[in-house]
Amino acid sequence: MNPLTKMALGLMGQLRPEPPKGDGSPVQALPPPRRDGGMPLMQALARRQSQREFDPVALQLPVLSDLLWAAAGVNRHDSGGRTAPSAMNAQEVDVYVALPEGLYLYDPHAHALQRMVAADVRRVTGYQDFVDSAPLDLVYVADHERMKLVPAEQRSAYASTAAGAMAQNVYLYAASTGLAAVIRAWLDRAALAQAMGLGTNQQVLLAQTVGWPAAAAPQ
Repeated sequence: MNPLTKMALGLMGQLRPEPPKGDGSPVQALPPPRRDGGMPLMQALARRQSQREFDPVALQLPVLSDLLWAAAGVNRHDSGGRTAPSAMNAQEVDVYVALPEGLYLYDPHAHALQRMVAADVRRVTGYQDFVDSAPLDLVYVADHERMKLVPAEQRSAYASTAAGAMAQNVYLYAASTGLAAVIRAWLDRAALAQAMGLGTNQQVLLAQTVGWPAAAAPQ
């Protein structure tokens, strides 16, 4: 669906998800993340870039596991610390995973996906046409209930900073493994919040599309 059509549907309140494709499990356990390997950090930084053409082939489960752990996984089990920073350890940003078979919430402690909506919400995650068919769209959502120690007028800034760190982790993982990725802020937040079933204290911050580059998925 092209951007103009999406914008028109949004103005009419008609930008909505599609039925799910495939059989989505309510809970999807992820294999343990592979914490070794990959390229050196400076090389990954040199290769970091935004790409907007994606192969529709689904990411293999170990790749998805590593990607989500890089974004916001637990890297210090003694303290519950994550791979991305959070002011006062509020951990206010959740990572939602929009797949063809449904919308999932990433649980960092269980390292698993919990299905939240049995619908394909990918096309609602942004005005760009490629979000409809790319295999994975991440959505970063702030929960203001977890930021009660932060003044209300500063909560969006705090949460956006944490989401930006997560998105950069994804970029670096993508650069290290040959994936394509692009962060996006051009989206209908009201339509997406409705499609995701979010509450009044939750705020859509950013989205990020990830997949193999066009015509480059492993066989």
